[in-house]
Amino acid sequence: MRWSVRLVNGAIALALVVVFLGGWTRLNDAGLGCPDWPTCYGHFVLPAHDQVAERIEVHFPGHQVDLDKGWLEMIHRYAASALGLLILIQAIWGWRQRGRTGYPIQLTLALLALVIVQGIFGMWTVTLKLVPWVVTLHLLGGLTTLVLLVRLRQRLASVSHSGRRYPGQEGKVMEPSVAMLLAVIFMQIALGGWTSSNYAGWACDHWASCHRGEATELDFMQGFNPVLPLGPNYEGGLLPASARAAIQMVHRAGAVAVVLALAFVSWRLRNYRHLLPWVCLCWGAVGMQVVLGVLNVVWQLPLGLAIAHHAGGVVILLSVMGLYDRSFLQRVEVTHVNHLPTGQVSG
Repeated sequence: MRWSVRLVNGAIALALVVVFLGGWTRLNDAGLGCPDWPTCYGHFVLPAHDQVAERIEVHFPGHQVDLDKGWLEMIHRYAASALGLLILIQAIWGWRQRGRTGYPIQLTLALLALVIVQGIFGMWTVTLKLVPWVVTLHLLGGLTTLVLLVRLRQRLASVSHSGRRYPGQEGKVMEPSVAMLLAVIFMQIALGGWTSSNYAGWACDHWASCHRGEATELDFMQGFNPVLPLGPNYEGGLLPASARAAIQMVHRAGAVAVVLALAFVSWRLRNYRHLLPWVCLCWGAVGMQVVLGVLNVVWQLPLGLAIAHHAGGVVILLSVMGLYDRSFLQRVEVTHVNHLPTGQVSG
């Protein structure tokens, strides 16, 4: 069990690196820094600048070679491949532990299947030239991988006597509002991915309305049409301004939905003082993300703020996962919590 915990800890750290590298690559417009896959201009290690004409341009005539963007993309691929290898080792090790009571073998195998699917979507991101639905699903897959790794770590902590930091979840039920909050956050992340992959972050320049003092046409039908033709290069985005504005405004509405969902969770868990720090952490992460979102609109997506906004989504996810793991409550508490006097904690 000690080795299982060490493996998953390493995988979580590497998954964070991969998620941040993916955001850095996308925000630096390096998603097509390599025109081929899995190599980059036919190389697993890019040549030096003085060798570009000899080793690249003769095989890619007419293609504008940008080694800096190519290296960004390849470093992301190296890190993702290392994560896949670590998850494979975790699955093999977990299979050897399958006879241990409570060992989450299904979760380790699900992670292995997911990382294979992620590899396929990584290939499609390049070969289909950044078609938005592929880019968005690739982002969601990366964050789902991170969430499942965190969940695996939590499960291992509950079944390992030496690693247990808090009581197990046997005989307890999960507070459903927290699962609802997690689902709303994933929908908002999907909207963020759709906004980014359609280059709609620049569509509006006012934090409340889209454009100050003027009516803005919003084309929701075209903005959220997932059936996009394959073949065109989607780098820079192909949608008209009205469709991009509609995407950004819906993303803002999603932020309001996250705040309302978190408020509902806070009300549901108001009598559980041991969960208060985690609820406050979630509020802090969501509040900071709202501020970053407003600043990105006002200042039109400077790279530093855009990266911070990307990181903020990850922080929210991790905060809610911490709350999720600790929101498994005794059945009697779930049944009677709403009948307790205000301020009284059951159990």
